[in-house]
Amino acid sequence: SVYLTVVTSASTGFTVVGGVTMGLIAILFFTLILRVNSNNHTCRMIGQSGFMEFSKEGDLILAGIFSISSTRKLKDNGYQALPDTYCTRMNDRELKFARIVMFAVEEINRDPQILPGVTLGYRLYNGCGSENLIRAAVEAVNSDEFKDCTGQIQALLGHSSSGVSKDINLILSSLYLSTCACLSNKKLFPTFFRTVPSDSFQIKALVQLMKHFDWRWVGIIYTVGSYSEEGTAQFVQAAKKEGICVEYHLPYSKTSRVKLRRVVKMLRVSTSKVVLLFVSLSYTKSFLSDVKKYNITGKQWIGSESWITQPDLASETTKHILQGAIGFALPRAPIPGLADTILKKIWERFFDCSFTPSNVTTMCTGREDLHTVSSDYTDVMYFRPENNVYMAVYVAAHALHSVLQCNNSSNPTTGKPCVTKTQVLEHFKYVNFTTPNGIKVFFDESGDSATRYDMVNWQIQEDGSVEIVTIGQYDNLFPDGEKFKLKDDVKFVWGGNSPEVPRSLCKEPCPPGTRKAINKRKPLCCFDCFECPEGTISNQSDSLECLICPPEFWPSKKKDKCLPKPTEYLSYKDIMGALLTAFGCVGIFLSLLVSIIFLTHKETPIVKANNSELSFLLLFSLKLCFLCSLTFIGRPSDWSCMLRHTAFGITFVLCISCVLGKTIVVLMAFRATLPGSNVMKWFGPVQQKLSVLSFTLVQVLICILWLTTNPPFPKMNIMYYKDRIILECALGSAAGFWAVLGYVGVLALLCFILAFLARNLPDTFNEAKLITFSMLIFCSVWIAFIPAYVSSPGKFTVAVEIFAILASSFGMLTCIFAPKCYIIIFRPEQNTKKMLLGKIPTRTL
Repeated sequence: SVYLTVVTSASTGFTVVGGVTMGLIAILFFTLILRVNSNNHTCRMIGQSGFMEFSKEGDLILAGIFSISSTRKLKDNGYQALPDTYCTRMNDRELKFARIVMFAVEEINRDPQILPGVTLGYRLYNGCGSENLIRAAVEAVNSDEFKDCTGQIQALLGHSSSGVSKDINLILSSLYLSTCACLSNKKLFPTFFRTVPSDSFQIKALVQLMKHFDWRWVGIIYTVGSYSEEGTAQFVQAAKKEGICVEYHLPYSKTSRVKLRRVVKMLRVSTSKVVLLFVSLSYTKSFLSDVKKYNITGKQWIGSESWITQPDLASETTKHILQGAIGFALPRAPIPGLADTILKKIWERFFDCSFTPSNVTTMCTGREDLHTVSSDYTDVMYFRPENNVYMAVYVAAHALHSVLQCNNSSNPTTGKPCVTKTQVLEHFKYVNFTTPNGIKVFFDESGDSATRYDMVNWQIQEDGSVEIVTIGQYDNLFPDGEKFKLKDDVKFVWGGNSPEVPRSLCKEPCPPGTRKAINKRKPLCCFDCFECPEGTISNQSDSLECLICPPEFWPSKKKDKCLPKPTEYLSYKDIMGALLTAFGCVGIFLSLLVSIIFLTHKETPIVKANNSELSFLLLFSLKLCFLCSLTFIGRPSDWSCMLRHTAFGITFVLCISCVLGKTIVVLMAFRATLPGSNVMKWFGPVQQKLSVLSFTLVQVLICILWLTTNPPFPKMNIMYYKDRIILECALGSAAGFWAVLGYVGVLALLCFILAFLARNLPDTFNEAKLITFSMLIFCSVWIAFIPAYVSSPGKFTVAVEIFAILASSFGMLTCIFAPKCYIIIFRPEQNTKKMLLGKIPTRTL
């Protein structure tokens, strides 16, 4: 990574742009490496120096700190001098950074639009290890060539390690390109600028990535240091805000076997399938080397920007770990002309030859095969972190160019009076340009540049080759909701040999029909699911509460939606409704059959003896009673509710009135046989008909009054049952209903009393006894009906009422007419006038 820090010193008058290292060591060490003489203002380095590796003179000088040599060894001086170190191993990645600085400086010097008339030079320093990097930075700004400590260094390009960058900033106040979000703190690092995105943006991108794939249960492995520790802490906080829980975050160390065993054990026993490896490149190499022998499988690895684009990490023993790894990388872009510039150096570096005659190396033939070499240094077609070094050089050049602009004592960039280079920091704030390879560069108020990442996916082929495929982008300049985008036409490879997107959840989402409850003893993502109570639903996953269904609705079996409650009423299709309909039809048929029998034998004594007109009227009313029972079956409506109760009341009054008339006739007939009695003339056929009409009209008036004031109406009863609606006929006026029913009861009771009194009278065919039995059945049925009607639920209420109508109707039909039909059909010899007269005893005076 590349970063810039601007340092302005009032005493020395120079500006510095610089790098990174370990905190406490760097601060303590800095107190030993500089000695300032207050008299002559000269500076002298104590200890090891001479870290400069490449240089080019110019009017303005840029410096750079790189770990071109990465392995540090201590030189044994036998305690005769201060100890120093030397570096042995070449770091191809850092060497490429240095070559890019050289290339960019040469490119700027050729550009007449930037720093016209001024040449730019460079001094690039090589330091291995934190102490040497700080020594190199101090040497860059305090070279012995400049005894007055002013120097010509205008900018110092910093090291790619965030820890080193942080410490150099604390010491030198430099301008850096490290990723640690801590460096955006303007109170601690007021002169810090960087061309590499801050890790705070990488954290946001990683959180959006996990949110997109619904990875809510993750683990983190990190290392000690500013970059990893602070990045992990930021991720934990940002993930929590988005509902993502961290199962564990464990530190890894190259030297601690205890920490390694703890990490391996957690990887084996953890339930999270996604692991974020937020460590630097060197620690990633060590981690993979340690973990590969433990056969850790089934994990989806998420990489940080520091290692996710390093294909050399893959080997025969680590490819099963890295297969399908996903992460965010610095955007890839070519740097035109750079490949040609460093191709020669690449060739000479790897084949240990030279294109110019030399006594040390052999001559390059041009037939060497560069495809046989695999290194960071060989990738010269597209660049990721190298672009940040390239941009950093151009940032410094544009800032210096702005400093040198002055028109009528005013700077055209800032609009302020012309300033000296000691105030160059002001011009870094206003940098806004596009590099030759098309990258837009500017800084925000925190000194951070525009943020854009490529989302990459490791796809290891069968032959072992690694293809790092760009599968999406994250651009912080886009509005919310559009920052993170995946490509539509790209194939994904998932970790753990998963054929589809791995699921990493502590708890599967609560399905619809349940509610989510937080378990205080577990992380937020490890919640409990409880089934919704009766009468409630949840129609979404992870619902925090269950919703009550409207009164007319009831939850489905899964309790995920409200369904209209089934309506219940006595239907013709129900078994009970069909049976009651059948009995009603049987009653109508029997009444019709009896009517036919009586009509056929109307001239016989048994029909004439008991007032045939009232008998036919009674049979007609019984037909109506059986018919009115059918009006109680079926879906209630306005007309059916009014018809069923009024028809019942009127037909039964008509029926009871006929029976009452027959009972009175029996009593009057007996009184008429007494000497001198003329009572029959007061209750003849006309009076009988008028009495039936009068009794019936009273009931008609009651019904009319009921219907005009508060008639029955259809009603949905949702109170009796929770899971269904009872369709019933509300009484409207309860007084009207009980008045109709009470009037029927009064007539029935009167009829029963009169029939009971006449039961022993010498009736030829014992009709008084038959009426007594029929009224006894009628009254018993309707007395039992009242408690049954009140306590019966739903459609059974209607069934009880129909049963009472049918039972009382069958009771009258059977008791009054069955014996007579028996004599007419099976005992015709008894159906004679002689038999009628023979059974009437002569009453003596």
